[in-house]
Amino acid sequence: MMTLSVRVATAIAVAALIGALTTARVSSQNRPLLSDQVFKNVQALKGIPVDEFLGTMGIMAASLQFDCSDCHVNAGTANVDWAADTPRKIMARRMVNMVTAINQTNFGGRQLVTCWTCHRNRDKPLTTPTLATIYGMPTVEPDDVITQFPGADPPEAVLDRFIQASGGAQRLASLTSISARGTAVGFGGLGGDGSVELIARAPDKRATIILFKAETNRGDQIRTYDGATGWVRTPLNVVGEFQLIGSDLDGARVDAQLSFPGQIKSIFTNLKSGPPTTITDLPAPTSQSSLVQGSIGNQSHVVDVVQGTGPRGLLVTMYFDQQTGLLLRELRFGLSPIGRVPTQIDFADYRDVNGIKLPFRITYAWLDGRDAIVLNDVRTNVPVDEAKFGRPAPLTTR
Repeated sequence: MMTLSVRVATAIAVAALIGALTTARVSSQNRPLLSDQVFKNVQALKGIPVDEFLGTMGIMAASLQFDCSDCHVNAGTANVDWAADTPRKIMARRMVNMVTAINQTNFGGRQLVTCWTCHRNRDKPLTTPTLATIYGMPTVEPDDVITQFPGADPPEAVLDRFIQASGGAQRLASLTSISARGTAVGFGGLGGDGSVELIARAPDKRATIILFKAETNRGDQIRTYDGATGWVRTPLNVVGEFQLIGSDLDGARVDAQLSFPGQIKSIFTNLKSGPPTTITDLPAPTSQSSLVQGSIGNQSHVVDVVQGTGPRGLLVTMYFDQQTGLLLRELRFGLSPIGRVPTQIDFADYRDVNGIKLPFRITYAWLDGRDAIVLNDVRTNVPVDEAKFGRPAPLTTR
């Protein structure tokens, strides 16, 4: 069976499952392009933002435990033919149309049936109940959408405790910038031990720049948001670099805003408290955790759960440590034609920086990969290079 680390290494390249990449990147007017302007042979997923198209591919890869080589001729070689139709690509189109029809016919268009509903990390859905599942300990999987839980603390109270735990409203109001450096590694040790620079400017600018020193020819991992536009560059992506215009743009904005804890109550609407629960640090193979010491905690925490609505209806769930009041997890759900696309950011190892508690360990995980970041130098209210919040600079040989 193909291991998860192998699947993740090329999973986002499965973006050509429905179409294949053209040479186009951004139009001459510098406008973000849509799926059928960037990829060839797009049939079932035309006219959607590139970031949502890639998220759709992530759902398919995760649901079926596939990578690009499972559906494309010579994938993983210099002779790959992304445009060629294969039986699995044709079937994938049929499944997209089938899921859409089921939801429209039976649920008023709500996405209650997705690839994950049936496949659950299998290429062929399990159709027969297993006795081990029936009589074993059930796995509790919370719903995406939270309803107000009777008896839970009001969400505003939970957020107030977070503000106080982070340094208090007055001190947090004085926080204008963050500049941090450290190390990072991708899932399965991909790229080796990279150097990371994380900068943020209040109220809503942020950039994470990871340079892979051990493999200078593989490109950099960069996510930026300048308060209006966002960009992603990743070496494991068939697009290479693309501008965010779908729900990933909304997610980038929330990530930037949450860099400054004092404004958390103004970021979200429709706040609700879910039932208190226990979360555990996202598992990772030793190939990742061993390269960056302290990157994986493997600890469990009892947390208060608050969900809110971000920009353009983005659904965001936050998990706050009951002991410290600090934010341990941000789980946001992007959109795609076949279901929600989760992105999870875990925060740990909070330390005092000029009277403000900031995380020194960050794990950024999405359906096609993850970055484990350990910071060793965090500074506040220092000058930051505004240009780094914009489109990533051209690649240079190091």
